[in-house]
Amino acid sequence: MPTTAPLPPSSRPTPAARRSPPALSAAQARAVITHYSQINNEANADRNRALLDTVEDGPLYAMSVSDYAETEGLPAADRTPYKPWSYDTASAKLYIPRLGAGQDRWFAAALSDQKGKAPSRLAVFAERPQHKRWEMVSVADLDSPKLPDIALDHDGYATAVAADGNKHLAADANPLRTAVLDNFATGGTHTGTKVFTPTTASKRQIEVHDKTGTRFGDQGTTVFAGAANRYKDAYALKTADGGALILFSHMHTQTDAVAHSGLQINPGKEDRAWLHDVPRTSITYMFVCNDAATVPAKAAASRLIGYTCARTDASGPPVPSWSDRVQTHPRAT
Repeated sequence: MPTTAPLPPSSRPTPAARRSPPALSAAQARAVITHYSQINNEANADRNRALLDTVEDGPLYAMSVSDYAETEGLPAADRTPYKPWSYDTASAKLYIPRLGAGQDRWFAAALSDQKGKAPSRLAVFAERPQHKRWEMVSVADLDSPKLPDIALDHDGYATAVAADGNKHLAADANPLRTAVLDNFATGGTHTGTKVFTPTTASKRQIEVHDKTGTRFGDQGTTVFAGAANRYKDAYALKTADGGALILFSHMHTQTDAVAHSGLQINPGKEDRAWLHDVPRTSITYMFVCNDAATVPAKAAASRLIGYTCARTDASGPPVPSWSDRVQTHPRAT
């Protein structure tokens, strides 16, 4: 697994940690990022899933493939022409951990897709031994250019810590994931506002719950709920204060339903790949999301510093007839 055994809550790496080899060198990490950008552009140009699969995995691959599907569901005239891009390796901030023997290799990077601009995303790259290649597995958009203060040794390398079951942190990936789901499901009523101090990211999730849940008025309902999470890998790096930066993923659903018979939900054009313009009495959307949070070593609130979600599926029962129905609006974005 990509996490390591818990270490003492010291912000200074131990001599043993300093002797452990890093996952890779800074030059190698920048080469991985450059290769990712090149292959990603090639794959995106014609939505080549097999090629994309050579540089992406996990939740990120699922999110990218869903973008492909959404595009393919649109008429050619409605498709936005693809514009090549690349991550700026010169401005990239690398967080390369030292790892123990037998541990899977990975690193995190704060990235910008605009040359000379401050990083705006936190990405995780992991080596897939079965493929003998590095792949990007997650990326979360940050709400602030201020990056986490990662503890680095005198050679500039980070220290990986356990993202799950870590008794030296106020919270690990599991309660963080539960709190994020609660932000969507209840507006943070149960655990979201208890685990997280208010940040732009956590407020955005609560706003999604509050605004989306009431947009149909008395004509329909919207309910958010957690979904069985296929992406349980989580990654953590020690911060200078003895806490950790934790990068994790979650899945949730959003179910829109009409309030009574005689109403229908008309899918929007972005739903066409899954719903094929067929009016529905309810629609359940599946979302895959990547999240980033900083967690203190002592008992205190954590900070959700960014997240990114993508719809990866949609389904629901069609209305008995497509005519003579009062229409509600499709899902808000």
